[in-house]
Amino acid sequence: MKRFSFAGPAAVVIGAMAFAGTMSFAVAQQPRGGERPQPRLSDLMQGAQVAHIKLWYAGKAGNWGLATYETKQLKARLEDAAQLYQSLPVNDVTTMAKPLDAVSAAIAAKDAREFARAYDDLTAGCNSCHRELKLGFVHLRTPASNPFSDQEFGKRK
Repeated sequence: MKRFSFAGPAAVVIGAMAFAGTMSFAVAQQPRGGERPQPRLSDLMQGAQVAHIKLWYAGKAGNWGLATYETKQLKARLEDAAQLYQSLPVNDVTTMAKPLDAVSAAIAAKDAREFARAYDDLTAGCNSCHRELKLGFVHLRTPASNPFSDQEFGKRK
């Protein structure tokens, strides 16, 4: 005699309910009019700061692939800020191109000394922009301790 189990049908019903619940949640999270929400400038700058910190540790460890990636992340955040926030003096944001290019060149050359110099120039550029915007109290420096203990910055074999 074959026994009937509710486990199979119950799992299907529960799965369908869970899926339907996530669909309504996802629809509720969509911005009105189909527009993408604009990130706040502070969120973009915090993302830039994270990339700035990770860039330092990647370069210091000689992980040039990760350093390249973080340089691109940093550049993307600054470009987003310039594009989305027209009130920013674009000149300040675009002047970051030269220090970022110098960092990229040092990474391409795998030159640790040049990387450190270019990173210092990049950091000075960030601080110059902050002062220009009357935000001099936001002062960056070369990181002294690694807040990303969950990430390995050394080269992977």
